[in-house]
Amino acid sequence: MVIVGCSMFSLATNLFIIPHGLYNGGFVGVAQLVIELINRTTSLNLSNNLTGMVNFLINIPIFFFTYRLLSKKFFFASLVGMLVITLTLSIIPVSTVPILEDTLSSCVIGAILGGLGIGITLLNGGSGGGMDIVGVYAALRWKGFSVGKIQLFINVLIYLMCALLFSLPTAIYSIIFQFLFSMVIDKIHYQNIEINAMVFSKNREIKHQINSELGRGVTFWKGFGAYTNEETEVFVVVVSKYEIHRLEKLIRDLDPKAFIIFSESYRVSGGFEKRLVEK
Repeated sequence: MVIVGCSMFSLATNLFIIPHGLYNGGFVGVAQLVIELINRTTSLNLSNNLTGMVNFLINIPIFFFTYRLLSKKFFFASLVGMLVITLTLSIIPVSTVPILEDTLSSCVIGAILGGLGIGITLLNGGSGGGMDIVGVYAALRWKGFSVGKIQLFINVLIYLMCALLFSLPTAIYSIIFQFLFSMVIDKIHYQNIEINAMVFSKNREIKHQINSELGRGVTFWKGFGAYTNEETEVFVVVVSKYEIHRLEKLIRDLDPKAFIIFSESYRVSGGFEKRLVEK
């Protein structure tokens, strides 16, 4: 899925964004700017298909950063993602004639395709490198941050350069693309959504297993079934969406008859550890 997602991003870039002379965000956008500036200031005529290689070179220090501060699984999945983006940006031909003549339509389709691709990549424990990694790290460290928001904030600098060096319409359409792209990523990735699970079970070991296996805190109290008048335990635990299946499997293994209510919690205050990538 990481390979599929990153390939979708490259398709969106080479077929819908670059043909209109627009600029992606993040390090891919920086790579586009570098190639354009070299072409304008020298006699060289570098191909847009070199975007992937320039992006690869820019990403090298970020991957050293990731290896030390994020999980190894996320690191290797992101390494695969970056290599796929480098390869696909290099081999997918950049269309000389835009597939869609209307620039705004290309922005929308490119944002949906590319955002869906990167969202799928993040959802499956990887990234395309660059700002995706920085965004995940920032969202883990500080409340209220998300991958999409981090990308949008940093890309302001890129699009200011587009406005100053090229034209205002180029910058405006690029901003529209990136805004929609970021929204799609956040819708797919669910990175700021935690799940509140309320569990009803007679097995008293479940809460201890959640503590030891998931590393999550549990609050519990005694309850009684209104129909059976039998004593049961009621407990609440908050997990990330990445942990739902592990939590449910753990509970079902210990008590197949346990009753569980899942509800989305959009804001958790206190000592909750945000987990955006699977450990």
